[in-house]
Amino acid sequence: MYAYKMGRVPELVICSFIVVSLLVIHFFSDLLRASLGGYYNQDVTLSQLVESQSSDYAWFLKLLVNCFGYSCVFVPGFLIYKYVGRINYLERGNKTFLHKAINMCITGNSGYDQLDAGSSTADKDRPAASTAPKRTSSQEAVQLLWCFGGLMISYLTWGVLQEKIMTQNYLNFTGESAKFKDSQFLVFSNRLLAFLVALAYLQWQPSPVRHRAPLYKYSYASFSNIMSAWFQYEALKFVNFPTQVLAKSCKIIPVMLMGKIMSKAKYESYEYVTALLISLGMIFFMSGSSDSSKASGVTTLTGIFLLSMYMVFDSFTANWQGSLFKGYGMTPLQMMCGVNLFSSIFTGASLSMQGGFMDSLAFATEHPKFVFDMVVLSVCSAVGQLFIYHTIDVFGPVVFTIIMTLRQAVAIMLSCFIYQHSISLLGIFGVLIVFVAIFLRVYCTQRLRAIRKRAEANKPKMAV
Repeated sequence: MYAYKMGRVPELVICSFIVVSLLVIHFFSDLLRASLGGYYNQDVTLSQLVESQSSDYAWFLKLLVNCFGYSCVFVPGFLIYKYVGRINYLERGNKTFLHKAINMCITGNSGYDQLDAGSSTADKDRPAASTAPKRTSSQEAVQLLWCFGGLMISYLTWGVLQEKIMTQNYLNFTGESAKFKDSQFLVFSNRLLAFLVALAYLQWQPSPVRHRAPLYKYSYASFSNIMSAWFQYEALKFVNFPTQVLAKSCKIIPVMLMGKIMSKAKYESYEYVTALLISLGMIFFMSGSSDSSKASGVTTLTGIFLLSMYMVFDSFTANWQGSLFKGYGMTPLQMMCGVNLFSSIFTGASLSMQGGFMDSLAFATEHPKFVFDMVVLSVCSAVGQLFIYHTIDVFGPVVFTIIMTLRQAVAIMLSCFIYQHSISLLGIFGVLIVFVAIFLRVYCTQRLRAIRKRAEANKPKMAV
């Protein structure tokens, strides 16, 4: 009996870490409420207090409060990680539910050798991709049209609804108009549905690949992913959608910089030239596009800063996911499931701490059209991710890049047509420079790859 009680001590300590951390965070959130003037009005949520601040700088306060909410997950997780490593908790024999959950989070499935051995056997028995029957040209064309149509419809609809939700007014039952303001709730709904879709798809697969990566590894990509999504939504309050779409083309630049920093990657000269052309085109577009409702210097600089932070976090996500693919060999669907799981946890915890759930649900009950737009937005986001993985798997990254580049051009024209954005000739010239640079980059990449393959094939074989 004594040994049994002593065996339960680590579980009690781990649970106390979670409870004490949440109590401390709740205490500091009350202090933050008091500093914002909400101490004597308990009916006002922290999210509403933040929204009541100056509109030009409320985004910065919301960012701090969001990160404070994410600490509800990070702080207990860090304490548990340090504690279980110090007492060698994972090496103990008692396989309780908590033990298995922590083991999966910290070490993955590496501790279950029999399962890995079984999965390895299953992986060997699974037919290789090269043995799949070759498709005819008509089947190839139908498959390409399916991928092209899926990506276009899902992401064009997603883009139009994204701009509508963040910039347009919704009418309630009494005819009063109001704007939806909580970007984090949109991130939560998108990531939760994407997680459920990926999980259902993985369960539906007849012979899934055994997952081996520690779950906590996904938290880094998840945090950067939700931060990039939040910056993307917030930027629409300060710049128009065409500016945001074209700014995404500049992701190549921070991705290259992040690759240099994280992976010591080397790039060809044409990659630097096309990156410079994209930057030049973006400058022309920003100089030649105007939006009278968002024309002040403060809002323009704020929008540029938010877009820059979006690209920084998004480039980190891409590089970190690339390192996970190389290190653990998981499938893209497993990556989608793991990242969206932590994204749902982070944003859900932050919304609960701020009271954002109640505010957003109250807005939804009063504005039924918003509910429809939010659901369709989340569905398009989740389905679009599936089409991304399917297109890259069937046709490769080059075809996918061309389709998405065309999608960006159509999205700009569609946004200008629906929401009446004005672009001068200089702005149109900047758009053309960006897209020409992207296609030039794709062409040079393919040509260089072909040259290297020919050189490898013509290399004389060494005698054995």
